Amino acid sequence: MSSVQELQLLVPLALLVLQAALCRGACVEVDPDTEAVANEGFKLGCISCKMRGEVPARATVDWYFMASDETEFTHLYSYEEQRPYTSDPRFFDRLHWNGSKYTEDLQDGSIYILNVTFNDTGTYKCMFSRTLMYTNYEFQTNATKIFNVTVVPKLTRGMASILSEVMMYVSIIGLQVWLVVEMIYCYRKIAAAGEEALRESASRKSSKLHL
Repeated sequence: MSSVQELQLLVPLALLVLQAALCRGACVEVDPDTEAVANEGFKLGCISCKMRGEVPARATVDWYFMASDETEFTHLYSYEEQRPYTSDPRFFDRLHWNGSKYTEDLQDGSIYILNVTFNDTGTYKCMFSRTLMYTNYEFQTNATKIFNVTVVPKLTRGMASILSEVMMYVSIIGLQVWLVVEMIYCYRKIAAAGEEALRESASRKSSKLHL
């Protein structure tokens, strides 16, 4: 192979390596937890993935809170240009940014509450304001996520967790029963083959004696 051909093969490989080094992990939107334990920390999850991952963007995140005995949302927290700001006195010194770091292209807008109290029970709203920056223009998009949080004295198991565990045990028992049935079937098949071989052997011996 000539040096020119080797160079033609190495160039695509180098481009692939460079592209792999520059790529980022995939963004996945998941449902947040909704049950917090009193006197412990709790993560308010909020993820908004970009539809066009290759387009640069900048985003801000605003959180709002409506207690269980209230009828309107109150601005709770904002994160803009990598600067957090807590606006609700009920949460002073208790909120920490737990989302995307070292970037203005935010996709994870989660925050963390310290020392959860029963007064933190209520409805939370997370709002993304994103600017997609194309070559000749900018495009504004917004995403809103709303969910309820309940504060409990101690963590309780959800129905989904209980059902998944029950299904796991049912699957294990089912597999064990299937293995037992397969073993019995194989044993009977081997035993029948052994008996058939014995009968054939006896028949051959009997034929030889008659001869």
